[in-house]
Amino acid sequence: MIDIVDRARTPTGERHGRPADADDLPENPAEDAAMAAQLALTRVSLAKDLIGPASAAASPKAALSSLAKRAGFRNGAMLALRFVQARLLSVWGLLLAAALCPPQVFADFAIFAALANLTSIAVLLRFEAVFFQNNDRLRLGRAFRLAVATGIIFLAGAVIAVLFAASQGWILRGFGALFLISLASRAAIRLLLAEATAEGDFATIGNSNIAQALLQPGMMILLIWPLGPIALALFAADAFGHAVAACYLAWRRRGSLLRLMHPSRWSLTELIMAGWQWRSSPTFLLPSALLSFGFSAAPLLALPMSSNPVLAAHVALATRLLDMPAQMFGAVTTPLVMSDLRRHRGHDQQKRARLLTLGMVAIVVALFTAIAFVAVSTDELLLSGTKWGGIGEVMAIMALFYGSGALAGPLQEMGAFSSRPHSQMTANAVALAAAAIVVWGFGSLSPALLAVIGLISLGRLLLHLRLTWTAIGDQRVASAS
Repeated sequence: MIDIVDRARTPTGERHGRPADADDLPENPAEDAAMAAQLALTRVSLAKDLIGPASAAASPKAALSSLAKRAGFRNGAMLALRFVQARLLSVWGLLLAAALCPPQVFADFAIFAALANLTSIAVLLRFEAVFFQNNDRLRLGRAFRLAVATGIIFLAGAVIAVLFAASQGWILRGFGALFLISLASRAAIRLLLAEATAEGDFATIGNSNIAQALLQPGMMILLIWPLGPIALALFAADAFGHAVAACYLAWRRRGSLLRLMHPSRWSLTELIMAGWQWRSSPTFLLPSALLSFGFSAAPLLALPMSSNPVLAAHVALATRLLDMPAQMFGAVTTPLVMSDLRRHRGHDQQKRARLLTLGMVAIVVALFTAIAFVAVSTDELLLSGTKWGGIGEVMAIMALFYGSGALAGPLQEMGAFSSRPHSQMTANAVALAAAAIVVWGFGSLSPALLAVIGLISLGRLLLHLRLTWTAIGDQRVASAS
């Protein structure tokens, strides 16, 4: 133990503390040898302490990289499994509802759902894309509160518009109310899923899919029972199914939401400054998302022009069959890709985007090539000579459109990290305009028309790939900070 030295004492060269012999060395040679051995062991231990961390500096990094890879694969597998489970659970309800309801009711419901989906994209003005541009919690809070405020203002305007339409007799009040509930619920789900994705909570994302897949078809059947097979039952099931899913997400993320939404954090000045700082979201990302949604329905635009009812039926069924794997691919990959890119910056983010894009390209090519092969083989072996004979060829042709669209979905979301969001918007606008011109030019539905639309979709995908390959990382959309 070291004695405390009186620092106030003038140094005189005298020693203070415990007295010792002349040179403080042990008089016994055995003690001398023992001390020397102890000193050598101490030096070896000290050298290990100093050298060890330096020599193993790469080991924790490699361990963390390996752990991240295993965690990413596990999260991806879990999310994919949850989404597949949700799809399988929802199929039984849809099949039963289709058996109970006439086709016109389902057609009305398709229009209702499409309109609600399209409008829900605009509710938040795409400010939820800002969540992924930085992993700073304070920045996330500012963007979240801006998105909430924007959504409230938009929904208030939607309420006024629906009330005016109902007063003019254009729509029924009940349908208008259900549309507002569905719209608000979809917007809330979009907001909460974006926040959960940014924070890497994939368990909540997967479980919410399961909850909605159980509730919405179940409510559909329960409402058809007392109300009958009418559109009101399907509208109500859609609205309240989405509302319950939004409530579930809010409950699972309640801890984070309470911190983000604390009253002391709200400021009108902050909202105005944040809206100006991230003004590129409604300027570029919102039109780009709406144009992309419109282009995804390009094959359906040609259905009313068909003079061949069999081909129209084949296209309608192929659309439903191919849309499912496309949605599954986007629902699984988009949260994983966006959460991963959020953790990288600058050139590292660009390199990571290229690596992830290559992986997604390989998956999509393998998936939709296999689908086309299976469709053609099944058609030749099982459907030849039946009313569904030839649908394999239609699916093989449309696989190009839906495969390109499936890959373009995550790339569209990656535009949140792009330094040229206007280029992405231009690509979607040109593709939609080209599809409309081609449909008008052909004049009727045909396999050749479907093939040309598929080539347009491929061209659009190539433009997105170019932007992802060159414009990710250094500057991010809406980051005029």
